[in-house]
Amino acid sequence: MEIELGRGTGPLRGVRVVELAGIGPGPHACMLMADLGADVVRVDRPGGGDFDAGAKDVLNRGRPSVALDLKRPEAVETVLALVETADMLVEGLRPGTTERLGLGPEACLARNPRLVYGRMTGWGQDGPLAHAAGHDLDYVAVTGALFGLGQDRDRPHFPANLLGDFGGGSTYLVVDGTAHLNAIAVTMAATGLQREERASGLLDGGTPYYDVYETADGRHMAVGALEPRFWAELVRLLALDLPDRDDPANHPVIRAALTARFAERTQAEWVALLEGTDACVACVLPLSQAPRHPHLAARGTFVEADGITQPAPAPRFSRTPATLGLPPAHAAGAHTSAALTAWGIEGVDALLDNGTAVQA
Repeated sequence: MEIELGRGTGPLRGVRVVELAGIGPGPHACMLMADLGADVVRVDRPGGGDFDAGAKDVLNRGRPSVALDLKRPEAVETVLALVETADMLVEGLRPGTTERLGLGPEACLARNPRLVYGRMTGWGQDGPLAHAAGHDLDYVAVTGALFGLGQDRDRPHFPANLLGDFGGGSTYLVVDGTAHLNAIAVTMAATGLQREERASGLLDGGTPYYDVYETADGRHMAVGALEPRFWAELVRLLALDLPDRDDPANHPVIRAALTARFAERTQAEWVALLEGTDACVACVLPLSQAPRHPHLAARGTFVEADGITQPAPAPRFSRTPATLGLPPAHAAGAHTSAALTAWGIEGVDALLDNGTAVQA
């Protein structure tokens, strides 16, 4: 296989990124950059990591996989050679690891002073927990984000790993991002619109006009009629006579009426009546059905590539639309020889012969 740099179509075309392989938010950030046209080379450990989904790992799409044994000085020198022509390096190892390997910021910046060095560290580079293991659930817990999630008064519910790993992770590189994303909760609390109790505020199911209701066929509709004019349109379309929603004492009556009304028809019937109106109502779809929703299908929000239905590149740009690049590697090191050669690394055959680099 031959790899040619600079073939991306998005706004990051020509940008070069070295990725020291990790899991979750690091790969997601590098997938995003590759989707937008950057030339990203992923440096894997020989044999792969703890969570190796191979060719099915959409998070690894768009970039070649190079397997290097970073315990060998020749491999470290190879990464530094990649860094010399790179614009950015992304690493997701524990604090101090890249420094011990000889690939920390000082070593890399000595070879390339203009390099942007991005560290995808869960707890951040300093602080009492910096060297502890952690995952999305832990980060959203201590930042106050997890406490208010869900409509169960007895325990919080977490949104898979979307908030800490991907929203606060790949967007910000550290746990601080989760707290930053949660700024609206601070606003709600400061203005008295939310208490430190689940299902008590404006956006967490504490009101009947921003909640989820079950339909006759066991599916659900999401109601987000926050503004008075949208609420009026919903009430009109549902043909209900309801008391003043601004009086919290009326909320149980309103919620009961909405629950009963939505239970009268199937999800498809409610979609036919409500979708596309200013009632702010949408059907709750499982992931398998989302790509077939008419709106998402029309926008091409999902694409079929390499036998997998997956999110299309985002965000979108009008003058430089993005296109998918390489499919996820079937194994760590699937592109070692071709990628190192394309990046101008000399002596690739020697690296393969002595085991510093591995071609899967």
